[in-house]
Amino acid sequence: MARLGTMVRKIRSKNAGPFWLTIDIFCVDTANFQHVCDALPTSAVADLFDEEEANIRRFDIAPLNVIKFSLPRPHIQGTAGDTDMHGAAYAVLLEEWDMA
Repeated sequence: MARLGTMVRKIRSKNAGPFWLTIDIFCVDTANFQHVCDALPTSAVADLFDEEEANIRRFDIAPLNVIKFSLPRPHIQGTAGDTDMHGAAYAVLLEEWDMA
């Protein structure tokens, strides 16, 4: 199996305010974008981040070959339980996801 991070141009995650994170998957081209869209269900992202699927927002942006997920932060940014103030480490988890 191939890991998602090896199949796309880049995966990045970042802070989207004190309550949300955003993860962007930059695909190589249109065919790669379509393959990743089909192979990466929102439910898999929900499971990976231990979040209810209904709380995850997904945006498939075909003109840019980008898939974007927005999800609630597990802890409010800057509070005692927050271990990633900028949200940058969440991309690594998705990069390591095995594509079927």
